[in-house]
Amino acid sequence: MIKDITTYPTPPSVEYSTEVRVFSDEISSLIDDLKDTIEANSLKALTAFQIGSMYNVVVVKNNDGSFLELINPKLFNTSGQVTTKETTAYFPGLSAMVTRHEKVSIVYEDRDLQQKSMKAEGELSILLQRKIDYTFGSSFINKLVGEEKNLFEKKLEFGSDIAVSESCPTNFKRDKILSVINIIMLGMLALLVFSFFVDTQVEYSYLWDYQLYLSFVVLGLDVIYFFYAQYEGKQFTSCTSCQIGNIIGTVVISLVKLSVIMVTSFFII
Repeated sequence: MIKDITTYPTPPSVEYSTEVRVFSDEISSLIDDLKDTIEANSLKALTAFQIGSMYNVVVVKNNDGSFLELINPKLFNTSGQVTTKETTAYFPGLSAMVTRHEKVSIVYEDRDLQQKSMKAEGELSILLQRKIDYTFGSSFINKLVGEEKNLFEKKLEFGSDIAVSESCPTNFKRDKILSVINIIMLGMLALLVFSFFVDTQVEYSYLWDYQLYLSFVVLGLDVIYFFYAQYEGKQFTSCTSCQIGNIIGTVVISLVKLSVIMVTSFFII
């Protein structure tokens, strides 16, 4: 029977899984449910915890379509380290860079509760380690440290696997456009002050022409700033919403400053 897979934020149903002491019809049905759920969700493996069972049972789908049934699996030897990008059904749609053992040796029991052992490396080793983590009520988030843990916590917050490791930066490339706009408006203010020292109509006419030309330049740069700022803001998923308000506010303030300068210039020049 296909079962619902436990996903975040639902906590593990048990802190530690219960060892299987007798292979009963209940355990047989549990294994069948794990297989059906793996097939239905196109997964590589599931542990009993992930479908709400307390038993220490893991089922892995082999490349040939057969299934490896692991009852009471435990790691007893490990070697090497490797860091890979992992995904898990517990955190659907999210991934993290996790450091694990490169090679592992595992002991487990079969349906007759006879002890078996196996060695694994590469992708299978990582898969088995992740599934055995679940038997302790754990997941790969408990293995994350430092910046990678902070990044994954942000992914959980936003429900997206888009890289959000960066916080909202205080400096953007678009700030250069804003600097040019401010410099031009300072130049317009300088022309306005200079107008007090001219006394011919021709000079006033030239100053007004310069003011008009510069005002069109500022308007054009404001338009460029508005659209480029939105494009740049989309690169920082963690703070997109706050940036939109800042962008609009910045453009409005710039236009108000320009309007004040032009109205003042109109009456003085």
